[in-house]
Amino acid sequence: MSKQYETTLILTPVLTQEEVKNLVSQYAEFLKTNGAEIVHQEYWGLKQLAYPIEKKTTGHYFTLEFKNAGDETLISKLELNYRRDENILRFLTIALDKHAADYNDRKRKGLVGRNKIKQTEKTEA
Repeated sequence: MSKQYETTLILTPVLTQEEVKNLVSQYAEFLKTNGAEIVHQEYWGLKQLAYPIEKKTTGHYFTLEFKNAGDETLISKLELNYRRDENILRFLTIALDKHAADYNDRKRKGLVGRNKIKQTEKTEA
């Protein structure tokens, strides 16, 4: 059985959007070559940080959701690469239980959250 994970990255604001996408695609490729399946990727944009990190007050936020079917050490390898990368200010990787994975799937389909309100308005109109 495969476990599902979600990793959120805060990248240095010095990077352009194109550089951010290239960097994240390198990590997505790393996951794929190690047997993981990418479920969803989402760029949140350049956001204000709650407190300065390395004298930076903003950062690019990116979320990557994936399933790991095989390698038990994949997460530790991935986080080691995150720690070595000077463009990553902070990261957080969590294992999703079946309820969180289901919620994320329904959220992407627009069945929960802000999109639910918009979808019900469309059906009423």
